[in-house]
Amino acid sequence: MKQTQRSEGSEQGDEAQPLAAPLAAYLEHIRVQRRLAPRSLVIYADALLRLQNLAGQTGTALLTLRPHQARSLAAQLHRDIELGPRSMALHLSVWRGLYRWLGGERLVELNPFDGLRAPKAAKPLPKALAVDDAVQLANFKANPADAAAVDARIEARDRCMVELLYGCGLRVSELVGLDAQAGPASLGWIDLAAAEATVLGKGSKRRSVPIGSAALAALRVWLSLRGQLARSDEPALLVGQRGARLGAVQIRASLKARALAAGMPAHVHPHMLRHSFASHILQSSGDLRAVQELLGHAHITTTQIYTQLDFQHLAKIYDAAHPRAKKKQ
Repeated sequence: MKQTQRSEGSEQGDEAQPLAAPLAAYLEHIRVQRRLAPRSLVIYADALLRLQNLAGQTGTALLTLRPHQARSLAAQLHRDIELGPRSMALHLSVWRGLYRWLGGERLVELNPFDGLRAPKAAKPLPKALAVDDAVQLANFKANPADAAAVDARIEARDRCMVELLYGCGLRVSELVGLDAQAGPASLGWIDLAAAEATVLGKGSKRRSVPIGSAALAALRVWLSLRGQLARSDEPALLVGQRGARLGAVQIRASLKARALAAGMPAHVHPHMLRHSFASHILQSSGDLRAVQELLGHAHITTTQIYTQLDFQHLAKIYDAAHPRAKKKQ
């Protein structure tokens, strides 16, 4: 308990301290050059501040840091703050990036964190719905007996929301950014004629994804009712009761409520539908490159995790069907 209290106290102290000039310059560099999301910048700033504080506690000069001192700082981080393997790996990655940039600026002679790796962490598999469950959720309609309590506009909007998340594999941020049609300031938009959604993904990379027939039908129903809710100057595709763009929190809450009403066996969130989209496409096609393009992954290694889900699916079929796998009755 004492260790936990000390860690929380150190974090509160970190937040109040400014970064040293070279670290602040690096943070500004990645903000401008890599265009990281605000949340990512907070994570980077926290990792840099921890490095600064650890070096200060040991009287180590950051611009003359040697490999043996880097190992000592990493060990101290692991021991005192008790970070898990994934958090350790993130901190070391930020620190390596810092010294790579400092070397490019000729402020240091070597990167003391090169070759220093965090303990390996078990990589959790993404959670995906079974095909039947995903289809059941997409096809769900409110009980006609409850028609008096159901707003047809919200019902149409939420069905459209599910179809776009599961049918297109969108991230929730990409769904939030969709406009009903393209405009000068649009981050993303719907093109009904082309049956495509253009979205702005991670790293400000834009991509177009096809919209299937079921999602198109849900879109058309929602767009026929959207004008009853949306403000006249609101470009957003999905809007709330007050006519303004739905945020990620509202989408998560609406999806959770709809999944509960549909009798889903697990808590459903937007990214689970994205995982389900990827897993089910891969099961049907076996085309990993196509799934990578549809998801907007920069690297194929990110997409390869879905091959493990696909293998689990095949293993279940084997266990159920192969004579050598069947248990004796």
